[in-house]
Amino acid sequence: MLRILLINDTAKKVGRLKTALNEAGFEVIDESGLTVDLPARVAAVRPDVILIDSESPGRDMMEQVCLLSRDQPHPIVMFTDEHDPGVMRQAIQSGVSAYIVEGIHAQRLQPILDVAMARFESDQALRAQLNARDQQLAERKRIELAKGLLMKMRQCNEEDAYTLMRRQAMSKQQKLIQVAEQIISMHEMLGN
Repeated sequence: MLRILLINDTAKKVGRLKTALNEAGFEVIDESGLTVDLPARVAAVRPDVILIDSESPGRDMMEQVCLLSRDQPHPIVMFTDEHDPGVMRQAIQSGVSAYIVEGIHAQRLQPILDVAMARFESDQALRAQLNARDQQLAERKRIELAKGLLMKMRQCNEEDAYTLMRRQAMSKQQKLIQVAEQIISMHEMLGN
């Protein structure tokens, strides 16, 4: 059963959303009002999904969602009366997984949460791939820098420098990037 944190970003009561969640068989583990510190609340109650009921999401709520998405990513579903496409884009860019305009029906909640969870997982997988590629690119740049330094120090060509680095990595049971960082550090220490 999904553990749900319910955030009420409206002046009205969240009774209809909470009732619909209960009717659909979900467990609302916590409810918070307008002045919630969302990242702190999420850290405290550790929900599976965050639902936000908002007439029109304001700047403060969007900032809270953005902080949460950056530091503690979770699937977030926003129920709102706001039809403005600009507000919807801002909510999605902030980290909202599903933006639902008008209408809370118990029978619709499960598919909505399923879509939000799937979209969240897909986004997280894409972020992980992007981070891995960024890391690979950064490592490749460092390896190329080390290879260039080694070519200058040893008066050798690119292929020979790369072979020397690979041999060193294999003999020390290290990754190529570790050998590259050692070469760069040694060059910096010697002040060449």
